[in-house]
This record gives sequence, structure tokens and C-alpha cells, in this order.
Amino acid sequence: MTGANIAETITGRDAYGIAIPAHGRTSAAINRSAVAMTGTDHHPRDDKPRKSAATHILPLVAVGIAIALVFALDLDRYLSFESLKSHRQTALDWYGKNPVLAVLGFMAVYALVVALSVPGAIWLTLTGGFLFGTVAATIYVVVAATIGALGIFLIARYALADFFHDKTGGIGAKMEAGFRENALSYLLVLRLVPLFPFWLVNLVPALLGVPARTFFIGTFLGVIPGTAVFCSVGNGLGVIFDSGGRPDLGIIFKPEILGPLLALAALSLVPVIYKRIKASKGKAG
Repeated sequence: MTGANIAETITGRDAYGIAIPAHGRTSAAINRSAVAMTGTDHHPRDDKPRKSAATHILPLVAVGIAIALVFALDLDRYLSFESLKSHRQTALDWYGKNPVLAVLGFMAVYALVVALSVPGAIWLTLTGGFLFGTVAATIYVVVAATIGALGIFLIARYALADFFHDKTGGIGAKMEAGFRENALSYLLVLRLVPLFPFWLVNLVPALLGVPARTFFIGTFLGVIPGTAVFCSVGNGLGVIFDSGGRPDLGIIFKPEILGPLLALAALSLVPVIYKRIKASKGKAG
């Protein structure tokens, strides 16, 4: 026991001569002795960070369980051309009898599929075009996809952002600063160019500290062109069903479609280029 602990026990005062309550002298002496022997403070507050870390990971665990259930119950089989072809008349009849419920149900399922990053959302997009027409389906899909993307974005940011920053350190901080400075422009490019997986573009901005509002706007605007293309394909599925063919999902890469998308992506980078030119001129001056 140190001299400070002895002073507490004998005189009821601490090492600086300040009186302490009698009931606290023993616990204070024990705690300080433990620190001296182990080098760690066994204060209850030390358990809070670990509890917080566990709490942060819970939403991600829930998402993982939901994804596992989708595949365990073979629900992903409904996200296919064969399923759409087999149930197309049933879907049309149900929409005819329950139009509002059909739209709301479609949007809810679409948002959930996007949030869980389950493969096959493209077939839901085509289904929307088949049932609702190109324009209406584009609106429904864009809204639902944005809501689903925002959901997994918020979960990933809550669960993984701190872990990402701890592991990447200064490199992660530089990446975040560079991305956030032109977040909307970069998001539009990532959404417009059909080369980046949708789920990946949901997660990366979450780790790089992009504000939720910016993510929402970038996603909403960025998915409109591609969604309109596939909803248009879905609108023509009746002819494809009658002919026994399959829709061409590679249509997005045809020059007449890909060209305008790349042009829009390039246009989205104009603010970034302008900022850099302005900054370089400022340094030169």
C-alpha cells in the first residue's frame, strides 16, 4: 500500500489533506491498490465502450440473419425471369383488383431487397415495368430503391464507420476528406455508370462519412436513367413472353444507352474539375 493509501486509512484525508467520507476510504484504497498492482483501473465505466461496440454491431447482425433466411427459405427464387413468366397473369389480376396495395407491396419488397443486397432486383424492376408501365414503374422503383439504399447506408455507417476509421487511420481520413469534398458528384458518377455494384455504392459512402442527405439526393437522381431503361424493357415483356424469348439485360451497355449515361456522368464531374482549376489558379497567383 502506498503512502497516500496509508494516509487515507489512518487520518480520513487524502494525500492532499482533503477529507473523504469514512464509507469511501476503504473502496478508494482498494481501487488505488488494484491500479498500482495491475496498471489498470477497474472502474465500471471501462465496460461501456465494449457494450457500445456490441450494440453498434447488432443492426448488421440482424441484416445478416435476414439475408441468411432469404436464402435458407429459397425466397430468392422468386427474383428470376422464370418466376415472373410463371406468375405474370396472377400478378396482373392482383394489380387489377388491388392497385394501391399492389404498388405499396411492390415498393416495400423492392426496398427490402435493396436493403438486404439480395441479387435479382433487376427482375423486380422489369416486373414493375410490366405491371405499371414505364413512367409509373420508374417512379416507384426509384423511390423504393432510394429508401432501401438509405436504410443499409445508415446501418453500415452506424455499425462500421468507427471500425473503418480505427483500422485505416490517416489513410482513411484522407480518403474521407477527398470523397466528402465532392460527395454528390462522385455519387452521381457511381450511380450513373453501370459498372459498380449497387450494394457496394451503398456501403462505401457510409464508411467515408458522406452525409445522409447527400447520399439520398445522389442515389435518387443517379438511379433514374438506368431505372427508366429497365422499366421500359419490362413494359415490353408481354411480347417477349408471347415469343418465348428472354429480355436483353445487356441493353444498358449498348452504345445508344451507355453513351448518354457516360455523358451524364462526365457532366456530374464538372463541379469537381472547376474546383480543381480554381484551386490551381489560386496557388499560381
